[in-house]
Amino acid sequence: MKGRNSISDKKVSVRWIFVICIFFFGFGMLFTDWFREAPESDSQIISRRRKEQELQIVSEDCATERRHGQDNDIMGEMSKTHEAIQSLDKTISTLQMELAAKRSSQELLGLHGSPLSSAADKKKKKAFVVIGINTAFSSRKRRDSVRETWMPQGEKLQELELKKGIVVRFMIGHSATSNSILDKAIDSEEAQHHDFLRLDHVEGYHELSAKTKTFFSAAVAIWDADFYVKVDDDIHVNLGMLATTLFRHRSKPRTYIGCMKSGPVLSDKNVKYHEPEYWKFGEAGNKYFRHATGQIYAISKDLATYISINQPILHKYANEDVTLGSWFIGLEVEHIDERNMCCGTPPDCEWKSQAGNVCIATFDWRCSGICKSAERIKYVHAKCGEGDDAVWNAFF
Repeated sequence: MKGRNSISDKKVSVRWIFVICIFFFGFGMLFTDWFREAPESDSQIISRRRKEQELQIVSEDCATERRHGQDNDIMGEMSKTHEAIQSLDKTISTLQMELAAKRSSQELLGLHGSPLSSAADKKKKKAFVVIGINTAFSSRKRRDSVRETWMPQGEKLQELELKKGIVVRFMIGHSATSNSILDKAIDSEEAQHHDFLRLDHVEGYHELSAKTKTFFSAAVAIWDADFYVKVDDDIHVNLGMLATTLFRHRSKPRTYIGCMKSGPVLSDKNVKYHEPEYWKFGEAGNKYFRHATGQIYAISKDLATYISINQPILHKYANEDVTLGSWFIGLEVEHIDERNMCCGTPPDCEWKSQAGNVCIATFDWRCSGICKSAERIKYVHAKCGEGDDAVWNAFF
């Protein structure tokens, strides 16, 4: 009996051991899950959120910097694109003009049945600017005064052309009488100074518009330049300032640079600068369209080529400066009003020079040039000149 109870107790003990083991195993699993999923403390939560905010701020800063960088890149690309378009526009315009000039030359060949002159067949000389100084047979003293002041002479003139691309010539035609004493005097002066551009043009005061057309046509045929400038022989010019100013507009197509004005159309036959075709400008008292004053102005290569190609059909008004402006009215031309091209004589140009604003050209409005220029231009040069080395040191 006692043995049977002992066996029974052993079975109960084994059973309870098994139950207790299962209980502790289950409790251990619950405890492990609870420990793994225990909530974060307040300090842990604050720390985590601070890190998240810092990461967000850094991310936003990076995004902002990236956007600013992208904006700067876009603006830079837009600026480059604008410059490229301007350059392309100028190139296309130049190519169109050169094509038209070539076509015009071929038409001339067809009309005359003979080759053009050997000078035209030669390759054009490269230059930056060609400056034609308008002069007359009677203006020897004016020419000498220009030579003694702002226009280099001899080897310096050649060096200016070779090193800086600045060509300066007195432009003059011929007399109505072939090989007259006037023509021979110019021949002698040319042999001495070598600074003339002889034009196929009959000289005369009322033929200035025709002379202007002839000058641009002749200059374009000889020199491949960025700009062509017409200057009167009784004004003072600072070549360094002129070249530097023109260089700023080099990339622009179809530019017309000078002191722009718009004077009245004079219908009275008894006054100077009378316009016989005043009726074309509308009612009495009307003004001309904007145009550069005739003492000095500059035009870009494509406009000079346009004049050369269309020379036979370009209309001439009474006044040369008005005539030039009329040729550009129907074209996409940028008129640049450059007031430094019409400074007054001392003290005006002297004050500007002292203030660091050196003038390009100087003259007296009441005389349409420097009054008594042959005598006074040396004084103007001394007071308002840029210095003999300025043109050689100018950056362009």
